[in-house]
Amino acid sequence: MSYLMRLDPFRGLTRMQREMDRLMRSFLTPMEPELEEGVRVPSVDIAETEQEIVVKAEMPGISKDQLDIQVLPDTLSLSADLSAEKEEEGRHYRCRERVWGRFQRDIPLPVEVNPEEVRATLEQGVLEVRMPKSERAKAPTPKKVTIA
Repeated sequence: MSYLMRLDPFRGLTRMQREMDRLMRSFLTPMEPELEEGVRVPSVDIAETEQEIVVKAEMPGISKDQLDIQVLPDTLSLSADLSAEKEEEGRHYRCRERVWGRFQRDIPLPVEVNPEEVRATLEQGVLEVRMPKSERAKAPTPKKVTIA
């Protein structure tokens, strides 16, 4: 038995457009973390003032004892180990979407910071890391010199 397929001259172009859209999204969102199956990576907001860089990260259900924060002059690293809940006898899950295991997110910083003066707080599942800019990063912009 043979089947007739409708000819779509733009089928290849449509597929190519989807691939180009996906490629452009990956270039335009370099801060988006790579996700592996079953691994939770926290979403972050990064803000900059004249004096500091402020990173806020979602950390629901994570205590400050589970969280490891490391700062280099150009990178903030967040990691934690989340252990699975023990299954109770007689309880049968209909749905389990929460994940556990280790996660790590390395966040490149837009300017150099001073790792010695970093402050972090964790309130209501939101981690806030305040990183003062290094003196070199706070240096004034160069003055334009005109040629006489």
